[in-house]
Amino acid sequence: MTPRPVTSPRDDSTTPTTPTSPEADSVKQRGFVALVGAGPGHPELLTLRGQYWLSRCDVVLYDGLSNAEMLAHAPQAEHICVGKHGQSRIWTQPEIITETLRHAAAGKSVVRLKGGDPAVFARTSEEVDALVAANIPFEIVPGITAALAAGSYAGIPITHRGIASAVALVTGHEEPGKPESALDWAALAAFPGTLVIYMGVTTADVWTRALLDAGKPPETPCAILRRCSLPDQQQITCRLDEVAGHLTPASKFRPPVITIVGDVTKLSETMDWFSRRPLHGQRVLVTRPVEQADELARPLEDLGAITVRQSVIEIMPPANWEQIDNAIDRLPTFQTIIFSSTNAVCYFLDRLLERGYDVRSLAGLRIAALGKATATRLSEYHLNADLIPSEFTADGLVRDLWTSVSDENVLIVRANRGSRVLPDGLAAAGARVEEVAAYQNVDVEHADPKIAEMLRQGEIDWITVTSSATAENLHRLFGDDLQGCRFVAISPITAEVLRSHDYDVAAIAETPSMDSLADAVAKASQA
Repeated sequence: MTPRPVTSPRDDSTTPTTPTSPEADSVKQRGFVALVGAGPGHPELLTLRGQYWLSRCDVVLYDGLSNAEMLAHAPQAEHICVGKHGQSRIWTQPEIITETLRHAAAGKSVVRLKGGDPAVFARTSEEVDALVAANIPFEIVPGITAALAAGSYAGIPITHRGIASAVALVTGHEEPGKPESALDWAALAAFPGTLVIYMGVTTADVWTRALLDAGKPPETPCAILRRCSLPDQQQITCRLDEVAGHLTPASKFRPPVITIVGDVTKLSETMDWFSRRPLHGQRVLVTRPVEQADELARPLEDLGAITVRQSVIEIMPPANWEQIDNAIDRLPTFQTIIFSSTNAVCYFLDRLLERGYDVRSLAGLRIAALGKATATRLSEYHLNADLIPSEFTADGLVRDLWTSVSDENVLIVRANRGSRVLPDGLAAAGARVEEVAAYQNVDVEHADPKIAEMLRQGEIDWITVTSSATAENLHRLFGDDLQGCRFVAISPITAEVLRSHDYDVAAIAETPSMDSLADAVAKASQA
């Protein structure tokens, strides 16, 4: 996966604004529709052009095959779901067209977000005909269709110079009411290449029988691919005469599904990288605060995990800024300032800047950061940490500062609660320690019922725990339902808290960082 860009906490460059370009101004005045391909499923397979229109539109009409995470690119817009199988009523095509025209006629910029590519089995021509008839300008933005994504995510290149020099994309679900099929199954059975069948789950018995009756050998290798490119992607390899048996309602192998028919499917045995990742198919619970969950979820997903999220602590600003403001006004009286976390950096320095100071206020102070992530966050404010402990722990920082802080004034910027190791250790070394709570860790009061049910059913394999407070809150929220899970802790201290409640700690991160924690889960899984 391509990492998302890291921006400064004060960087508003990614915040959507009212368009100011001539093109965008024209769109706002006349109404406009962008028919955007959302790709096969993974939110990062959206094109940059699709992201452009999402960030500038007034309304998004999206279907169930479009990953709803893409709506994060359109926080300014109204989001309208036009239906998702098994969850909400599926809008008819005339209803979707009417709604699109209504918003565009009102002068709004509309994105019609469509799964896959708008030009592949997406009924785009019907929408375009309506837009042309209403004299509404539009743009069609391509997307990656599932057949092409299969080559990358399932290790099945749909063309191969030695196996298949042609490919046919075939619908398994023709328009209802046709007097007869428009498909020449005899020609498709004799087709000298790869067949990719879209929308063929409920009609699998029909189209496989048509191919077999037309002479396609029953032993023809096939691959059935579900939720292509998503963490829970599934794949079944079988013969053509076995496909229908794998797509019965009882199999629960439900849409979105494509079936690839042909010898190229054998290549997945050597080309498949997706299912060989160390955490493929394993479900990991991420317990970090909502705004920080991605920092851990993303490396886990890169390793193949299916992540689910349950914040047990919320990060909030302090109840009042008096203590912080007082420390900011007295910065010249300190010799050392210690930032205990990335949150401490953001809340403290943002407040400093809001009050009209700038980073020159820290001139002359020795700046210490508890961990590389904290140091990286400081660099986003154009500050370099003078000291990062050789061991990324409070104990390690105390040891590194022991001989240099005697008779110094030391300011520790931290949360409203946490371990006493750092302040007590520095005080024992002879420092005059002052602590300020730049932010609050607030306990989440109620668990997500869906997560609780998954735990009760044993559907979560791993739980990541990033602090002692997180461990205590997990125990409070879920209790005995956690007993069947394996835990991975960020530090030995956190692991001890978990063990005190009789939970199985399978691994401890080598360093207190999210990448290290994700690696610890992967190593424990392999072991």
